[in-house]
Amino acid sequence: MSSQRGYFTADEVRAAEAELFTRVPEGMPMHRAAYGLATVVASELRARTGGIAGRSVLLLVGSGDNGGDVLWAGSMLRRRGVAVTALLLNPERAHAKGLAALRKAGGRIRIASDVSRVDGATSTGSGTPDLVIDGIVGISGRGPLRPAAAEIVAALDVSIVAADLPSGVDPDTGAVTGPAVQAEVTVAFGAYKPVHALAAPYCGRIELVPIGLRLPEPNLAALEPSEIGARWPIPGPVDDKYTQGVTGICAGSATYPGAAVLCTGAAVAATSGMVRYAGTGAAEVLDHFPEVIAAQTISSTGRVQSWVFGPGAGTDTDAHKRLAEILATDLPVVIDADGLTLLAADPDLVRGRTAPTVLTPHAGEFARLTGHEVGQDRVAAVRDLAESWQLTVLLKGRATLIAGPGRPVLVNEAGGSWAATAGAGDVLSGIIGALLAAGYDPAWSAAAAARVHALAANLAAHENHPSAAPTSASPLLDHLRPAIRILRTLAAK
Repeated sequence: MSSQRGYFTADEVRAAEAELFTRVPEGMPMHRAAYGLATVVASELRARTGGIAGRSVLLLVGSGDNGGDVLWAGSMLRRRGVAVTALLLNPERAHAKGLAALRKAGGRIRIASDVSRVDGATSTGSGTPDLVIDGIVGISGRGPLRPAAAEIVAALDVSIVAADLPSGVDPDTGAVTGPAVQAEVTVAFGAYKPVHALAAPYCGRIELVPIGLRLPEPNLAALEPSEIGARWPIPGPVDDKYTQGVTGICAGSATYPGAAVLCTGAAVAATSGMVRYAGTGAAEVLDHFPEVIAAQTISSTGRVQSWVFGPGAGTDTDAHKRLAEILATDLPVVIDADGLTLLAADPDLVRGRTAPTVLTPHAGEFARLTGHEVGQDRVAAVRDLAESWQLTVLLKGRATLIAGPGRPVLVNEAGGSWAATAGAGDVLSGIIGALLAAGYDPAWSAAAAARVHALAANLAAHENHPSAAPTSASPLLDHLRPAIRILRTLAAK
């Protein structure tokens, strides 16, 4: 099993499809995609209504092959006893063979322009459908839904299964610039696309249907949770507290000790080595974590294998001096929060640095570092900063992106926004620092930390209960070890 899940652009998928067409009979890829789509829809019908035969499905059919996939899937569902109605948005460009197959199976055809009322367009003829399948546009589509399609989609009050991707969402960037489909399930044909990670709230659950594509090495990928669990640093039979990595934390202060506690506590929880703290928040840190070795200054801290600088550290002259002192070492460094503000004002602090360096900006901090907004193409933005500054960048968000020079971008789709709370970033930077101290690659450290961080936030929000409640950084920190344990359990299976 691969240790990564690749996401492939529309151009990459089209090239792979062109190669596939030279190896298999005409129409086979579409039939494979349609069969997979029909199988998922049938499963959804059974789960939602208790059966398949006698249920009803509405197809929203655009032009081209994506519409063909949906029409063929509709014909397969019709043969299983489902009442299927296809609403053609562009009938003169509807896929001819798919349309013929649906008609032959007994499916009903309606033309969107002939429907006098939008709410009528959403009916299968026997009341409200049990499910809607979105086949309006495929991976060649760009921009929001056209007005007629947008009006139809806006009138729906039924769960939607998207064919390949939700229409109106950019396949390569996940950008949504206007009306778009919000699906509960998306059936990806042949390959995962960037949209499936970058616009997950619009995609819902993702189901992949293999169709035989031979794909290149991905330029966007996600670490598999089991691989993270398998590689997470655990004490070996001859390890001691020093061999597992010593993490240095320079964060917070006596005035603002919270960041120091959260960041240091994360490093303590992430690995079993040693954590050293440098700063004026030592008393509060030791009150929470007596196992930490604390000092007032960086020079008196003692030997460490990595540094984390920034959360609550301040942006005055003294903070600048501390950051410069840390960056003058040949150790891996994580820079967050106030440290990023200092870098935005003095980027020469990291220019030319050869030791691993990880920046962890959110969108606002990214804009301060670069002088421009992230924009719609977040993957290109984070890659450009990593290449320009020759370091590793973790761009925070529900889909967190990690880029290093000359390497594929890694993505961690958190599955929710439970980590969007004050202080959560301080926890994340502490985890990354601990993994760097243990000797791991900066991009892997950042991506693995993001996965554990997101899982801990989810666990904190649910707290052994199916219904989630608001959470904060302290419970998130408390759930780091359970999150690591879950990933290690996945690795053992």
